[in-house]
Amino acid sequence: MSNQNAFELDRAANMKTRPLSVAIIGAGAGGLCMAVKLRQSGLEDITIFEKAASVGGTWRDNTYPGSGCDVPSFLYSYSFEPKLDWSRRFAAQPEIEAYFQHVEKKYRLTPKIRFNTEIDSASFDEATGLWTLVTRSGETHKANVLVSGTGQLNRPAYPDIPGRENFKGIMFHSARWDHAADLAGKRVAVVGSGASAIQFVPEIAPRVGKLILFQRTPNWVVPKDDRPYTQEELSLFKRFPILVKIQRAMIYLTLERNWFAFKKPGNFFNNLFRKAAMKEIEEHIKDPALRAKLVPDYPPGCKRILISNDWYPAIARPNVDVVTDRVARITATGVVTAEGVEHPVDAIIFATGFESTTFLAPMKITGLRGRDLNEAWARGAEAHRGVAVAGFPNFFMLYGPNTNLGHNSIIFMIEAQVRYIATCISALRNARVSYIDVKAESMRAFNEALQKDIGQTVWAAGCNSWYKTEDGKITNNWSGSTLRFWWEMREPDFQEYRLVG
Repeated sequence: MSNQNAFELDRAANMKTRPLSVAIIGAGAGGLCMAVKLRQSGLEDITIFEKAASVGGTWRDNTYPGSGCDVPSFLYSYSFEPKLDWSRRFAAQPEIEAYFQHVEKKYRLTPKIRFNTEIDSASFDEATGLWTLVTRSGETHKANVLVSGTGQLNRPAYPDIPGRENFKGIMFHSARWDHAADLAGKRVAVVGSGASAIQFVPEIAPRVGKLILFQRTPNWVVPKDDRPYTQEELSLFKRFPILVKIQRAMIYLTLERNWFAFKKPGNFFNNLFRKAAMKEIEEHIKDPALRAKLVPDYPPGCKRILISNDWYPAIARPNVDVVTDRVARITATGVVTAEGVEHPVDAIIFATGFESTTFLAPMKITGLRGRDLNEAWARGAEAHRGVAVAGFPNFFMLYGPNTNLGHNSIIFMIEAQVRYIATCISALRNARVSYIDVKAESMRAFNEALQKDIGQTVWAAGCNSWYKTEDGKITNNWSGSTLRFWWEMREPDFQEYRLVG
């Protein structure tokens, strides 16, 4: 049976569902949400493969000083599992990680998770309609459906700097923070000035001897409206949970309004971000030479807009230097710039982000007729509505290509994707088909329209960012508002898929 129409699907929905198994890769925000919703739909044959020893994904891994979220806490949580006692408006990493651990326990997901199990490859067998997963240790596991919950920000990106292996001091990536390293009084080089750096630099700057920030390009940084919640507020939230829903709705609408700042470079809302950031620079940075280094030459939003109240005060400290010359190489005792200047340091911290555009790598995913996903994405990752790829049946992604945001909560996006995928899986259970595969022409039409739309946004304004491939293709961000994404993901249009028996 192929190209099954809506009438046949409706008729199939009245039939008894068939057993179905689902393998989920990753126990972060996406994987946990997917498992909860599948169990609520009555599907119990679920296995979550987690490479680490606990849940939480990026919030388990990023434990650097000052690590926290740039989305207000009440919105950075599942709609079905509100937390009434967030300690502050923007939660720090330990509290967010604890939230996902709470979800794991409350929804009894632990028995479904295989910890310390990394997936090396997965291949689809058209004859049986099954995925075969192979772990790093060589074990195999079969499932009808494969869902990737690895997301976009899980593999640290290390810069390709000659001589890195020769350095004799302390060296690590911010996403793999070495808490045993004593930085007190040390000369510390920080390579990179992005979202992680603006959080940990203010934390370590007061206790290191010297901090040299090697900045490739500056960022637009606006104030962070953060504060602890009072005991009176927490008591009210607990007594009247409706207040949390109201808070969540207000936060959502406020952030959603910010989409207009990204819709077009230089518009009214975009300039509001510019003015807010310039006000912060002018208030805290008095040295004209330093100020010139910190003002970006691209529109706000082309690279991720960052929020912080202590970044510029930290940069203005007398023991902090900002170096804008390109890092050319690393020696045993320091960092050498392209100008030939060597900066002696005792420690190097790479704040160079993640390998964001390669998505599922280094896993090898093989679909119909031996098609390799990495080869299919040779010109940049893309998917149908961010969740499905033509030629890879019964395979879905959470936080996949073109589902990232610059203005709102990724949890909102994940929940929309989970509902969509759960409906596709329900169709598989009901329709007595072997697999569901998005049509190549549907995926192509979707991505052509998406790339046309995104070409008009601030993300296409010409700067380099982690949203893009080296060739300039924007593979990470959604092209519109979250409201539009929610509307388009309400339910699958099965005319866009082949259902094969």
